[in-house]
Amino acid sequence: MLSTNKKSSSLAIAREVFQIELDSIQQVMDSLDDQFEQALEAILKVKGRVVVTGMGKSGHIGAKIAATLASTGTPSFFVHPAEMGHGDLGMLKADDLVLALSFSGNTEELRKVLPAIKKRNLPLIAITGGKESSLASFADIVLHTPISKEACPLDLAPTSSTTVALTMGDALAVALMKHRDFKKEDFAQSHPLGSLGRSFVQVEQIMRKQDDIASVSQDADLQTVLEEINSKKLGFTTVLDTEAKVIGTITDGDLRRAQLKFGADSFKKKASEIMSSNPKIVSPEALAISAAEIMKEYRISSLVVVDNQSKALGIIDLKDMLAEGFVI
Repeated sequence: MLSTNKKSSSLAIAREVFQIELDSIQQVMDSLDDQFEQALEAILKVKGRVVVTGMGKSGHIGAKIAATLASTGTPSFFVHPAEMGHGDLGMLKADDLVLALSFSGNTEELRKVLPAIKKRNLPLIAITGGKESSLASFADIVLHTPISKEACPLDLAPTSSTTVALTMGDALAVALMKHRDFKKEDFAQSHPLGSLGRSFVQVEQIMRKQDDIASVSQDADLQTVLEEINSKKLGFTTVLDTEAKVIGTITDGDLRRAQLKFGADSFKKKASEIMSSNPKIVSPEALAISAAEIMKEYRISSLVVVDNQSKALGIIDLKDMLAEGFVI
């Protein structure tokens, strides 16, 4: 257990690290110039991938930046500079762009492969604190990341420098997302697994298709309604008008209410007379999580999926939602 004095000292150290790194981010933010806009334009023009490289701690940051770019609409991957010098240069294509990270800009392993990268005429963007470094001299665009000091008390371990490099990478990724009008639905395509993936699954990905829907015309009699509900075993049927648009639904509850209201005459009634009008519907592009919220709010177990002309495409069912891992 830490003593009270040591706890106080530890908190002071933590706050000092936070402050130094905040100051470093502020310093880099204040130094941003048109090179950032040029970097965005260069990446937006690239028909291939953004190949990120960096050595040591810069490499770890570079790998994270590559992953962020790849998951937000910019095809990207990381290549270690040492491996690049031993054959992995072959992974680079003629329409790629290289994003290289080095705080000093003079990291040996990276410096040795820069001529080979330039020989391929690939655009090169540098994220570096060394504006006069080897990396900066080879780069077409330099995103300068100057800091006054590392948060490390020895001013040696990469701390502030890696924080600002990561922040610069995030700034690039977010700006690219906005320029590409990257949406939640786009994000979902690269995150199909886990709770995050489920958050972006669209209704059309898990709905039951049109052939599974029970449906009757608005003029159908009760016998026809019963037979259709029984045949599809969903506990309800949609009711369609003369243009095949969904105008209502008939559930088991609607059948009971019709029996109580009309008695024996209920078999003389048309579907339009016993249906519930204005059923809860959802579009195929809607997020499945949104459909789950509608089911929960209205205490229903199914939603009809319709196109923009109100024609049924399928249904999304509570049992299917639970099977896919959605918690209602």
